[in-house]
Amino acid sequence: MSYELRIYHATPGKISNLLSRFRDHTVDLFAKHGMESIAYWVDDAAPEDLVYVLKHSGDPAANWSAFIADPDWIEAKSASEVDGSLVVSIDSRYMTATDFSKMK
Repeated sequence: MSYELRIYHATPGKISNLLSRFRDHTVDLFAKHGMESIAYWVDDAAPEDLVYVLKHSGDPAANWSAFIADPDWIEAKSASEVDGSLVVSIDSRYMTATDFSKMK
């Protein structure tokens, strides 16, 4: 099991649209593909950034491949981006909990 820290840098002025897409579609689709949502934040110092942590069951690369190919995701992404992309860039880091972490 691994954890993933992701930071989405939203297109200026589109953080609300990005949050709506996560709230209405993405979180449920993550769960469908073996990715448990741990928590989501908007960065106080960078309010156009969405920061979140996922817990992966199984292989993270396989989880992401299945998610990206899911017709429901393709439809939700397409519908939310009729006026352009919601995300400028994404940072991602995979993490393993330490033996003293409460996350284990």
